[in-house]
Amino acid sequence: MTTAVDISIFKEVISSLLHPLLSIIVTCIEDTQSASDDRRIPIDRVGIKSVRFPLQVKDRDHVLQSTVATITLTVDLPHQFKGTHMSRFIEVLNSHGRVLHVNALKDLCREIRRRLDSEKAHLDVEFPYFIEKRAPATGAPGLMDYTARFEACDSQEGFDLVTTVVVPVSTLCPCSKAISERGAHNQRGFVTFSARCVKYLWIEEMIFMVEKCASSELFSLLKRPDEKAVTERAYDNPVFVEDLVRGVAELATADSRISWYRVEVENFESIHNHNAYALIESDKANAKTTIRP
Repeated sequence: MTTAVDISIFKEVISSLLHPLLSIIVTCIEDTQSASDDRRIPIDRVGIKSVRFPLQVKDRDHVLQSTVATITLTVDLPHQFKGTHMSRFIEVLNSHGRVLHVNALKDLCREIRRRLDSEKAHLDVEFPYFIEKRAPATGAPGLMDYTARFEACDSQEGFDLVTTVVVPVSTLCPCSKAISERGAHNQRGFVTFSARCVKYLWIEEMIFMVEKCASSELFSLLKRPDEKAVTERAYDNPVFVEDLVRGVAELATADSRISWYRVEVENFESIHNHNAYALIESDKANAKTTIRP
């Protein structure tokens, strides 16, 4: 009669016999990626993208949010190599467990660089981030989703991290309000706010900095009294796309935790067939600011 112990022993014996054989087979398989390339053209980034993976990120209340990230993993490739080893990216990602934690991004980036023997390793992690907001009049709670992104890079120069939030807002046109006897046109826009920081800056703080500069923030749930309040708030706070981008830039400049930032605003105009756009980028360490409407 065969027992569970006998089966276990049988598996161990088979495994011990097959392992050397598999090692020989793997050794004999040609490594095409490591072949030489004579075109002498290095590749800035090569790897994998659109990988979906469970992610946990801590919010400002120190509560872990469980979400799903879309990940891009890349390295530089010297001119003499034909290709990179794509499977190693997934191996490194999986080695960090079934769930990726934000505080592991630095170690993950460095491990990718080491495993693929590269000078630079890049890790982009984009994910939906949720904040519970209460409607302005009734106080009805609702979850608002935002897009957040971490862009990490590890190289001989050190580790670099850029945090980005994409914030939907409402804007009301100052010109339309000034020239119209009744009402004014408004629209929804998106503000993309990226920052390098010398001290930790919460995702919520970046989002609130943006919303503070808009005609009105957005809410997931509005009852009629709330809709009235939001409409009137926007009417009382008209902003051009230039006002909005400058407002966020002003707050970012005043925040000592931020060493570099880029603010992009795109308004989806309600009475035009084009969008309004503005961008400000500033390297505070070098006191350089660029405004591009």
